[in-house]
Amino acid sequence: MNAPFHLRNLLIIMAALLLMHFLKSWIPFPFLEFKKLELDCSKYGSWCSFKNRIQDGRTRTKNDNFMNTDKLNHQQNKKYPEKEVAKHPLDPLTTEEIKKVQSILRKSSIFKHGESPLHSVVLEEPLKDEVLTWKVGQSLPSRKAFVIAFVDGYSHELIIDIESGEIVGNEVNHKSGYPIVTMEELKPTLGVLLKDKKFVEIVTERGVNVSDLVCSNLSPGWFGLAEEGRRLMKIQCYSMAGTVNFYMRPIEGFTVLIDMGAEEVIKIIDSKNYIPLPKGEGTDYRLPAQKYPLLPPLNPISIEQAKGPSFKVDGHQVKWGSWEFHVRPDPRAGVIISEANVKDPDTGRMRRVLYKGFLSELFVPYMDPSDGWYYRSYMDAGEYGLGVYAASLDPLNDCPRNSYYMDGIFAHADGTPYVRSNMICIFERYAGDIGWRHTECPITDMEVELTGILMVKGTNYKNVNQMSSKVDVHGTLLAENAIGVIHDHFLTFYLDMDIDGTDNSFVQVKMAKQTLKHGPTPRQSFWTAERHIAKTEKDAQIKMNLYHPSEFHMINPSKKTKIGNPVGYKIVSGGTAASLLDHNDPPQLRGSFTNNQIWVTPYNRSEEWAGGLYSYQSQGDDTLAVWSNRDRPIEKKDIVLWYTLGFHHLPCQEDYPIMPTVSSAFKLKPTNFFESNPIMRTAPMSDKDLPRCSVSAL
Repeated sequence: MNAPFHLRNLLIIMAALLLMHFLKSWIPFPFLEFKKLELDCSKYGSWCSFKNRIQDGRTRTKNDNFMNTDKLNHQQNKKYPEKEVAKHPLDPLTTEEIKKVQSILRKSSIFKHGESPLHSVVLEEPLKDEVLTWKVGQSLPSRKAFVIAFVDGYSHELIIDIESGEIVGNEVNHKSGYPIVTMEELKPTLGVLLKDKKFVEIVTERGVNVSDLVCSNLSPGWFGLAEEGRRLMKIQCYSMAGTVNFYMRPIEGFTVLIDMGAEEVIKIIDSKNYIPLPKGEGTDYRLPAQKYPLLPPLNPISIEQAKGPSFKVDGHQVKWGSWEFHVRPDPRAGVIISEANVKDPDTGRMRRVLYKGFLSELFVPYMDPSDGWYYRSYMDAGEYGLGVYAASLDPLNDCPRNSYYMDGIFAHADGTPYVRSNMICIFERYAGDIGWRHTECPITDMEVELTGILMVKGTNYKNVNQMSSKVDVHGTLLAENAIGVIHDHFLTFYLDMDIDGTDNSFVQVKMAKQTLKHGPTPRQSFWTAERHIAKTEKDAQIKMNLYHPSEFHMINPSKKTKIGNPVGYKIVSGGTAASLLDHNDPPQLRGSFTNNQIWVTPYNRSEEWAGGLYSYQSQGDDTLAVWSNRDRPIEKKDIVLWYTLGFHHLPCQEDYPIMPTVSSAFKLKPTNFFESNPIMRTAPMSDKDLPRCSVSAL
């Protein structure tokens, strides 16, 4: 482990949240009855404890649920001050600050007709220049909150000066789309459904007891003007009879459209094609439900840090080796990393690399055009919020010893703060790589791990022999009466690179084939590097091409190494699956930020969410693709790099009833950023550095 210069783990914090990210991406969050916004785990224990090795099959209580707002008592390396105080300009809002925002809003004339739901209460970041010039020990810039409130059918963007208690900004959104769905909006769904006689009749006709009924709230996408003017939700229901894994038992051909504002059923779609419920047997993923004898375990591997971790955390500031960076939980992105700087091994000065990085959007379109599935094209960050649905991480199961745990402090729809305990864990991970053997070492490794439960479609088929080659079932038969539907995952990252400053350029280094005829040697071909500096945004709209490869560099043309190369970083791509949807297909209009794998835009505080600030039921009129098509200058500017990891998922039987983990990554590597290999002076480990254990007879 080459800690001083190895930043493979800089964004391992983001990987720590991937369990939450991809649980949400594979399973739309179900409607569950809430009491004080806490999940009733005695009734819905399968959701509260979803991990195979943690769920022990016992009856769950409310104290076990992932919505619990109490701090866990088994956290490692975490200290709680008696009163939280922001120490850095980018520190998230504290509990006391959120309470003050709540008090200010309750007195505001904006809410003269009563309380309206708050869909976002987060830090209004200071101007970038203010953050960059701030030094430890100085007073913080004015602390402000950014709030999205849905009032009288409109989204209000409010900026609140916490110290003065004034609302200093109030903009009304006139573009398409609605803000993130709140937990409270999901609360009345079951009551609305059960009041509808037709709904109850259909459920009964399908042979499902109401007591076994579980329903998911699914975002409807956008498919035309008929859906305008109302905040809609589509409902898919399941039976949990005979299994905790109710997602494997969908009531197929039966969808309900609900108006969330009016709390009423608008339409019930019933195909009248009574597809049998898939069986519940064999779908329980918990350890006690597995067939015995279990497979023989491998010998345990224990990686210890006898001297403790090499990193230190002060509030939200992390120092590790030569790196310093800021980490904060976010209800929409999950986690945001800011001000990642590294100490130069030759000069000893801190150098800027990344101002801000986070997962901007997670787009999951399904490939089934049938009536009950065509709309399923989720944007998990913009429609639901990755941090809102984060599960508490379990020490020793999710995170190793010597991890540091960080809570998320968010706001309910009425402005009341709550704590998402153990939302982030920070730890050093042994990658098993050699630091250098005539090779270069990657600086940053953004790893993505996909796991969770598939969305299953009910079918009449019990065996592939019954299926005609002329019938497209849009997936794979995974078990009797159960099809895993084909879908994609696109993860778009926002990377505000500041390579030794803000005036950066994007360079595409094309690897161009050259041929030789009658050359001085027997060689007939080779490739050369052709550098093209992007002048405007359209020059930097990149589609990956295996047979026309390129490298992609972010450089600072005004800062050079001693021998004259501009300093920079390059992106090493991974997970390069591209969208196959037609660009005019409504889901792809909303997800047009996946039309390219790379985009580069000028820095703009209002352009951070690839699917737009209001992606719920949006028409795609405020996306990364729309901004980039303005074709603004980007050479020697403060610019943002956007990169999309893509996965096509054709389900297989090994994904049933719960998926094994699938991993991929992209990397940010220095390219002429240092004068030479920066880790050569790192002292190697010796035998005396490692702990020795012995057993003595009693």
